[in-house]
Amino acid sequence: MNRFSELLRDDDGAIADAAVRAARVHSPPVAALPEDEVRRHVRAVVQAAIGAITAGGELAEADLRAAGRLGADRARQGVPVAALLDGFQAGRALIVRTVVERGRAAGLPADDLLEGMIRIDAVATALEHRMVHAHRIAELEMARTTRDAHAQVLRRVLHGESDDPAPLDPARPYHCLVSDVSDPRTAASLERRLTGGLCALVDGRLAALVPLVPDLPAGALFVASPAVPLADVPSMYALCRAALRAVAGEGGLHRLPDLALAVAAAGAPDLGRLLADTLLDRLDPADDFHRQLAETALAYLDNDKRIEPTAGALHVHPNTVKYRVRRFADITGRSLVPPTGAAVAHSAHWWWALRTWLAR
Repeated sequence: MNRFSELLRDDDGAIADAAVRAARVHSPPVAALPEDEVRRHVRAVVQAAIGAITAGGELAEADLRAAGRLGADRARQGVPVAALLDGFQAGRALIVRTVVERGRAAGLPADDLLEGMIRIDAVATALEHRMVHAHRIAELEMARTTRDAHAQVLRRVLHGESDDPAPLDPARPYHCLVSDVSDPRTAASLERRLTGGLCALVDGRLAALVPLVPDLPAGALFVASPAVPLADVPSMYALCRAALRAVAGEGGLHRLPDLALAVAAAGAPDLGRLLADTLLDRLDPADDFHRQLAETALAYLDNDKRIEPTAGALHVHPNTVKYRVRRFADITGRSLVPPTGAAVAHSAHWWWALRTWLAR
């Protein structure tokens, strides 16, 4: 079976990454989780499975623990066991398909390939049983606590499905907060700061409704809406989630109104690409100097087209900014200076086009 073991080689993590993509495609609740969070667990389970299969089908306790951690964390993140299994089965099918394709290409005898499939099935079944068991145990533990009851209330309020928001006060406005934090242990440490309302993992991310926005650690990314009545919370939650995607990778607290343009732009990516293709068609994304010019142009717009603040933001000499802005106009054939009567739209279109182009 040495030749079969070679079919499962995953030195570059390609099989694990493909399993992550398959799980996200076939399970919307899993896709709602941050991709890094899905990758962290799926890679561990896939590597455990590959190790056990190539070793003859024997799973070590450490391998089973990886599956157990996946099941328990998904329960705490509010992912139903059915959705968890949808993602797991998609990853399992991907591995089987990969092995069959590689085996046929390598000319592996049908009997060896069949024996390998049986081994894969046995290992996957054992991992699945441990994962589901851990998910159910975690659900039972949470069901016994007031904390989980409050988490269920929060989920229903955020999704607009609650007729009884207690312990929230229907007469009081609340700020909706959504974070990029998805790890249950990290979330538990942050919950202590989010007092006066409700806080829990919802749709895979830490969310909260609080009467006052507290000081939050600089590392975690949070988006906060203005304080609104509970009836307006579902729409604020949807906007906060959209804003979170728009500023992904940044840290700290962001106020939702400050992200209005970023959220609107993120909601129409095809239009952003059209603007970039129209306004920046003469720039080459692979050219470092062109990217430098685009970054300078964006900073120039963000600093109200003032040279000194732009130079400070970029940590360059003001003359360097002047040169780059001039070269940007020369190469693109367009000016960042707006025509009379169209300053707002002109600047917004350039900002949108530059952000889209630089993200390529």
